[in-house]
Amino acid sequence: MIVSHMAESAALAAAQLPSMANMIPAPTTSVNPASPSTMLPSFGFTQEQVACVCEVLQQSGNIERLGRFLWSLPACEHLQKNESVLKAKSLVAFHRGNFKELYRILESHNFSPASHSKLQALWLKAHYIEAERLRGRPLGAVGKYRIRRKFPLPRTIWDGEETSYCFKEKSRNILREWYAHNPYPSPREKRELAEGTGLTTTQVSNWFKNRRQRDRARSKRKGRNSKNIINIGSRCFRVSYYKFNVR
Repeated sequence: MIVSHMAESAALAAAQLPSMANMIPAPTTSVNPASPSTMLPSFGFTQEQVACVCEVLQQSGNIERLGRFLWSLPACEHLQKNESVLKAKSLVAFHRGNFKELYRILESHNFSPASHSKLQALWLKAHYIEAERLRGRPLGAVGKYRIRRKFPLPRTIWDGEETSYCFKEKSRNILREWYAHNPYPSPREKRELAEGTGLTTTQVSNWFKNRRQRDRARSKRKGRNSKNIINIGSRCFRVSYYKFNVR
Protein backbone atom coordinates (compact mmCIF):
# COMPACT_ATOMS: atom_id res chain seq x y z
CA MET A 1 0.00 0.00 0.00
CA ILE A 2 2.84 2.43 0.92
CA VAL A 3 4.83 1.59 -2.23
CA SER A 4 1.72 2.02 -4.38
CA HIS A 5 1.01 5.38 -2.76
CA MET A 6 4.60 6.53 -3.40
CA ALA A 7 4.36 5.49 -7.04
CA GLU A 8 1.10 7.41 -7.45
CA SER A 9 2.66 10.46 -5.80
CA ALA A 10 5.69 10.21 -8.08
CA ALA A 11 3.51 9.92 -11.17
CA LEU A 12 1.52 12.97 -10.09
CA ALA A 13 4.70 14.92 -9.45
CA ALA A 14 6.10 13.88 -12.83
CA ALA A 15 2.96 15.17 -14.55
CA GLN A 16 3.33 18.55 -12.86
CA LEU A 17 7.07 19.13 -13.16
CA PRO A 18 7.01 22.82 -14.14
CA SER A 19 5.57 23.82 -10.75
CA MET A 20 6.66 20.93 -8.56
CA ALA A 21 9.19 22.97 -6.61
CA ASN A 22 6.38 25.10 -5.25
CA MET A 23 3.96 22.31 -4.39
CA ILE A 24 5.30 21.80 -0.86
CA PRO A 25 6.67 24.66 1.25
CA ALA A 26 10.33 24.57 2.14
CA PRO A 27 11.04 23.46 5.73
CA THR A 28 12.07 26.09 8.23
CA THR A 29 13.75 23.73 10.70
CA SER A 30 17.24 22.26 10.41
CA VAL A 31 17.48 19.18 8.20
CA ASN A 32 19.84 16.34 7.56
CA PRO A 33 20.28 16.18 3.75
CA ALA A 34 21.80 12.70 4.01
CA SER A 35 18.45 11.21 5.05
CA PRO A 36 16.39 10.00 2.05
CA SER A 37 13.15 10.96 3.78
CA THR A 38 14.29 14.47 4.76
CA MET A 39 12.80 17.37 2.83
CA LEU A 40 15.40 19.05 0.62
CA PRO A 41 15.91 22.74 1.49
CA SER A 42 14.36 25.23 -0.99
CA PHE A 43 13.05 22.37 -3.13
CA GLY A 44 10.16 20.83 -1.23
CA PHE A 45 10.73 17.14 -2.01
CA THR A 46 12.60 14.32 -0.33
CA GLN A 47 15.34 12.26 -1.97
CA GLU A 48 12.93 9.33 -2.12
CA GLN A 49 10.37 11.38 -4.00
CA VAL A 50 12.99 12.71 -6.41
CA ALA A 51 14.20 9.15 -7.04
CA CYS A 52 10.61 8.02 -7.70
CA VAL A 53 10.05 10.81 -10.22
CA CYS A 54 13.30 9.90 -12.00
CA GLU A 55 12.26 6.25 -12.24
CA VAL A 56 8.75 7.11 -13.49
CA LEU A 57 10.08 9.43 -16.21
CA GLN A 58 12.70 6.89 -17.30
CA GLN A 59 10.06 4.18 -17.64
CA SER A 60 7.74 6.51 -19.56
CA GLY A 61 10.53 7.32 -22.03
CA ASN A 62 9.94 11.06 -21.73
CA ILE A 63 13.60 12.06 -21.98
CA GLU A 64 12.94 15.75 -22.60
CA ARG A 65 10.86 16.12 -19.44
CA LEU A 66 13.38 14.03 -17.51
CA GLY A 67 16.14 16.39 -18.61
CA ARG A 68 14.16 19.44 -17.47
CA PHE A 69 13.48 17.81 -14.12
CA LEU A 70 17.17 17.01 -13.57
CA TRP A 71 18.08 20.58 -14.46
CA SER A 72 15.68 21.85 -11.77
CA LEU A 73 17.29 19.82 -8.97
CA PRO A 74 19.22 21.75 -6.30
CA ALA A 75 22.99 21.41 -5.98
CA CYS A 76 22.77 18.96 -3.10
CA GLU A 77 25.74 16.58 -2.86
CA HIS A 78 23.73 13.67 -1.46
CA LEU A 79 21.02 14.13 -4.07
CA GLN A 80 23.53 14.28 -6.92
CA LYS A 81 24.97 10.94 -5.74
CA ASN A 82 21.56 9.25 -5.62
CA GLU A 83 21.59 6.20 -7.92
CA SER A 84 18.22 6.93 -9.51
CA VAL A 85 19.36 10.47 -10.30
CA LEU A 86 22.64 9.21 -11.76
CA LYS A 87 20.83 6.63 -13.91
CA ALA A 88 18.52 9.35 -15.16
CA LYS A 89 21.48 11.60 -15.98
CA SER A 90 23.13 8.73 -17.86
CA LEU A 91 20.03 8.17 -19.97
CA VAL A 92 19.67 11.87 -20.78
CA ALA A 93 23.37 12.14 -21.67
CA PHE A 94 23.04 9.15 -24.01
CA HIS A 95 20.00 10.52 -25.85
CA ARG A 96 21.67 13.90 -26.23
CA GLY A 97 24.79 12.29 -27.66
CA ASN A 98 26.93 13.54 -24.78
CA PHE A 99 28.87 10.29 -24.52
CA LYS A 100 31.81 11.75 -22.57
CA GLU A 101 29.43 12.75 -19.80
CA LEU A 102 27.77 9.32 -19.98
CA TYR A 103 31.11 7.53 -19.56
CA ARG A 104 32.10 9.85 -16.71
CA ILE A 105 28.90 9.09 -14.78
CA LEU A 106 29.11 5.33 -15.34
CA GLU A 107 32.76 5.17 -14.27
CA SER A 108 32.44 7.38 -11.18
CA HIS A 109 29.75 5.54 -9.18
CA ASN A 110 29.43 1.92 -8.09
CA PHE A 111 25.92 1.06 -9.24
CA SER A 112 23.85 -1.74 -7.72
CA PRO A 113 23.66 -5.05 -9.68
CA ALA A 114 19.99 -4.41 -10.44
CA SER A 115 21.03 -1.42 -12.56
CA HIS A 116 23.91 -3.11 -14.40
CA SER A 117 22.01 -4.49 -17.38
CA LYS A 118 20.52 -1.19 -18.59
CA LEU A 119 23.69 0.78 -17.92
CA GLN A 120 25.82 -1.80 -19.74
CA ALA A 121 23.52 -1.42 -22.75
CA LEU A 122 24.04 2.37 -22.71
CA TRP A 123 27.83 1.95 -22.46
CA LEU A 124 27.99 -0.46 -25.40
CA LYS A 125 25.50 1.39 -27.62
CA ALA A 126 27.35 4.66 -27.12
CA HIS A 127 30.66 3.11 -28.16
CA TYR A 128 29.00 1.42 -31.15
CA ILE A 129 27.54 4.74 -32.30
CA GLU A 130 30.89 6.52 -31.97
CA ALA A 131 32.63 3.80 -33.97
CA GLU A 132 29.96 3.88 -36.69
CA ARG A 133 30.32 7.64 -37.02
CA LEU A 134 34.08 7.34 -37.45
CA ARG A 135 33.80 4.54 -40.03
CA GLY A 136 30.77 5.90 -41.81
CA ARG A 137 28.99 2.55 -41.86
CA PRO A 138 27.07 0.23 -39.51
CA LEU A 139 29.02 -2.21 -37.38
CA GLY A 140 28.69 -5.93 -37.99
CA ALA A 141 29.01 -8.67 -35.40
CA VAL A 142 32.82 -8.71 -35.71
CA GLY A 143 33.03 -4.93 -35.46
CA LYS A 144 30.91 -4.89 -32.30
CA TYR A 145 33.04 -7.65 -30.81
CA ARG A 146 36.18 -5.58 -31.40
CA ILE A 147 34.56 -2.54 -29.78
CA ARG A 148 33.66 -4.60 -26.71
CA ARG A 149 37.26 -5.79 -26.45
CA LYS A 150 38.62 -2.27 -26.91
CA PHE A 151 36.21 -0.68 -24.42
CA PRO A 152 35.49 -3.27 -21.70
CA LEU A 153 32.71 -2.64 -19.21
CA PRO A 154 33.88 -0.67 -16.15
CA ARG A 155 33.67 -2.54 -12.86
CA THR A 156 31.20 0.07 -11.63
CA ILE A 157 28.49 -1.51 -13.84
CA TRP A 158 29.85 -5.05 -14.10
CA ASP A 159 30.12 -7.81 -11.50
CA GLY A 160 33.33 -9.18 -13.04
CA GLU A 161 31.76 -12.33 -14.47
CA GLU A 162 32.93 -13.13 -18.00
CA THR A 163 30.36 -12.28 -20.64
CA SER A 164 29.92 -13.47 -24.21
CA TYR A 165 27.83 -11.29 -26.56
CA CYS A 166 26.17 -9.83 -23.44
CA PHE A 167 25.19 -13.29 -22.13
CA LYS A 168 26.79 -14.33 -18.87
CA GLU A 169 28.84 -17.49 -19.21
CA LYS A 170 26.77 -19.37 -16.63
CA SER A 171 23.62 -18.52 -18.63
CA ARG A 172 25.22 -19.86 -21.80
CA ASN A 173 26.25 -23.03 -19.98
CA ILE A 174 22.64 -23.62 -18.90
CA LEU A 175 21.45 -23.16 -22.49
CA ARG A 176 24.17 -25.47 -23.85
CA GLU A 177 23.28 -28.21 -21.39
CA TRP A 178 19.61 -27.97 -22.29
CA TYR A 179 20.42 -27.92 -26.02
CA ALA A 180 22.36 -31.17 -25.68
CA HIS A 181 19.26 -32.66 -24.06
CA ASN A 182 16.63 -31.07 -26.32
CA PRO A 183 17.36 -28.58 -29.16
CA TYR A 184 13.64 -27.76 -29.45
CA PRO A 185 12.34 -26.58 -26.05
CA SER A 186 8.62 -25.94 -25.71
CA PRO A 187 7.25 -22.44 -24.94
CA ARG A 188 6.85 -23.42 -21.29
CA GLU A 189 10.43 -24.71 -21.15
CA LYS A 190 11.68 -21.50 -22.77
CA ARG A 191 9.96 -19.48 -20.05
CA GLU A 192 11.56 -21.65 -17.39
CA LEU A 193 14.97 -21.25 -19.04
CA ALA A 194 14.46 -17.48 -19.20
CA GLU A 195 13.77 -17.39 -15.46
CA GLY A 196 16.77 -19.59 -14.72
CA THR A 197 19.21 -17.58 -16.85
CA GLY A 198 17.95 -14.07 -16.25
CA LEU A 199 17.31 -13.64 -19.99
CA THR A 200 14.08 -12.85 -21.80
CA THR A 201 12.05 -15.54 -23.54
CA THR A 202 12.91 -13.91 -26.88
CA GLN A 203 16.64 -14.11 -26.13
CA VAL A 204 16.31 -17.78 -25.22
CA SER A 205 14.34 -18.51 -28.42
CA ASN A 206 16.89 -16.67 -30.56
CA TRP A 207 19.79 -18.51 -28.91
CA PHE A 208 18.29 -21.92 -29.72
CA LYS A 209 17.38 -20.83 -33.25
CA ASN A 210 20.90 -19.54 -33.96
CA ARG A 211 22.50 -22.62 -32.43
CA ARG A 212 20.39 -24.95 -34.61
CA GLN A 213 21.31 -22.93 -37.70
CA ARG A 214 25.03 -23.15 -36.88
CA ASP A 215 24.80 -26.89 -36.32
CA ARG A 216 22.96 -27.42 -39.63
CA ALA A 217 25.57 -25.36 -41.48
CA ARG A 218 28.33 -27.36 -39.81
CA SER A 219 26.68 -30.65 -40.82
CA LYS A 220 26.40 -29.50 -44.45
CA ARG A 221 30.09 -28.58 -44.54
CA LYS A 222 31.03 -31.98 -43.14
CA GLY A 223 28.81 -33.66 -45.74
CA ARG A 224 30.48 -31.77 -48.60
CA ASN A 225 33.93 -32.59 -47.28
CA SER A 226 33.05 -36.30 -47.09
CA LYS A 227 31.82 -36.27 -50.71
CA ASN A 228 35.02 -34.58 -51.85
CA ILE A 229 37.13 -37.24 -50.13
CA ILE A 230 35.09 -40.01 -51.78
CA ASN A 231 35.35 -38.34 -55.20
CA ILE A 232 39.09 -37.86 -54.86
CA GLY A 233 39.48 -41.49 -53.81
CA SER A 234 37.46 -42.80 -56.75
CA ARG A 235 39.44 -40.73 -59.23
CA CYS A 236 42.70 -42.06 -57.82
CA PHE A 237 41.34 -45.59 -58.12
CA ARG A 238 40.38 -45.03 -61.78
CA VAL A 239 43.78 -43.55 -62.59
CA SER A 240 45.58 -46.46 -60.91
CA TYR A 241 43.39 -49.03 -62.68
CA TYR A 242 44.03 -47.38 -66.04
CA LYS A 243 47.78 -47.18 -65.42
CA PHE A 244 48.22 -50.83 -64.59
CA ASN A 245 45.72 -52.31 -67.04
CA VAL A 246 46.50 -50.45 -70.25
CA ARG A 247 48.77 -52.52 -72.46
